[in-house]
Amino acid sequence: MPQTSSGLSIARGFQPAARPGHSDPSGTNTATVEIVVPVYNEERALPGCLRTLHARLREQLPFPWRITVADNASLDRTFEVAAELADELPGVGVFHLDRKGRGLALRTVWGASEADIVVYMDVDLSTRLDALLPLIAPLASGHSDLAIGSRLAAGARTVRGPRRELISRCYNGLIRLTHGARFTDAQCGFKAARTEVLRPLLEKTQDDAWFFDTELLLLAEHNGLRIHEVPVDWVEDVDTRVDVVGTAADDLRGLYRMARLKASGAARVALPRRPAPAAEHPDAVLASGTGRSRFTWEVGCFVAIGVASTIGQALLYWLLRGWWPPVLANLVSLLVLTVFNTEANRRLTFRWSDTGVGRAHLGAGALFVIGYLVTSAAVLLYRQSSPDASAAAETLVLTASSVLVTAVRFLVLRLAVFRRSTS
Repeated sequence: MPQTSSGLSIARGFQPAARPGHSDPSGTNTATVEIVVPVYNEERALPGCLRTLHARLREQLPFPWRITVADNASLDRTFEVAAELADELPGVGVFHLDRKGRGLALRTVWGASEADIVVYMDVDLSTRLDALLPLIAPLASGHSDLAIGSRLAAGARTVRGPRRELISRCYNGLIRLTHGARFTDAQCGFKAARTEVLRPLLEKTQDDAWFFDTELLLLAEHNGLRIHEVPVDWVEDVDTRVDVVGTAADDLRGLYRMARLKASGAARVALPRRPAPAAEHPDAVLASGTGRSRFTWEVGCFVAIGVASTIGQALLYWLLRGWWPPVLANLVSLLVLTVFNTEANRRLTFRWSDTGVGRAHLGAGALFVIGYLVTSAAVLLYRQSSPDASAAAETLVLTASSVLVTAVRFLVLRLAVFRRSTS
């Protein structure tokens, strides 16, 4: 690893794979892997972590590898301990930074890495190392661009307190609500990426601390990269150094900053594109836009989502009508179902569009205002003409007007809101 102005490095070469004769099916050289372990004041935990990780890699990883300890300006003997371990264990290197920050450490070491694949994991080894090979394999094969461990994916097994469980689920839910993210766990300390696509993303990242993970994933997904999730076995480290309140505030500011970046178009990055699928594949036919396949899919999917949304709005309106006046009940039911409808159409109906989350929801917001005015006017006019009408009758009028609004909504979304992808 080269010397940099940000710190001191002690480099070690790649160690051979556990199975020396292993190669990929295409006949090219086996991918090399660098595993980065960021540390801050971890002189006690580091020896056990490195020896455990080193033994597992030597025995089981079928790729040439090396380990780099990224020392985040530790105040204790962490760097000295790491240097001693580097002399003892082949394939271990140390990089010392003069400033603290996990994001800074990963950006620096990953950006300077000569490996084909870079990985990072927490020093406490909260994530079982059984998930390491499933994390690396889809990147080595070229199937995916990034891979993340997930404590919230189906099949994951975690042991942690209710407080951290609630915070984690709320935070990841907020990411999905505000950015439409498809990944389930942004903060799990177990991630990997192909350096070819990672370096352009690192140039866009700004956070030096804990939001770095989320920032990187949002940029990757926004630029159409493929993210693979691995359900992990994870046990909470009770000696964690994370300031939960301060980190939460930084995360909220980071989410707002990323939303502005994406809305302005500045989040777009020039990346190497993977080859297009074969023309005979059903997804390729849909994505190509030729023939009727694409339009048929859009109409069918939009109708299905529209029917479900209309039924959902009618049911919610009927429930709320028992407590609230018609206009307010209609406003809330229409608002809730519009959010779900927009996300469903963005992810399914117009999934080949490159329209971002911000543009999609702004367009849907304008349509929401129109739809609200039309459906509210329909209900009010009906009540004026039939003052003794029941809530069920009002619901039928609302449903009919919503069908009309839905038809107009499809045309506007298809022609104005969701641009077709040109890549």
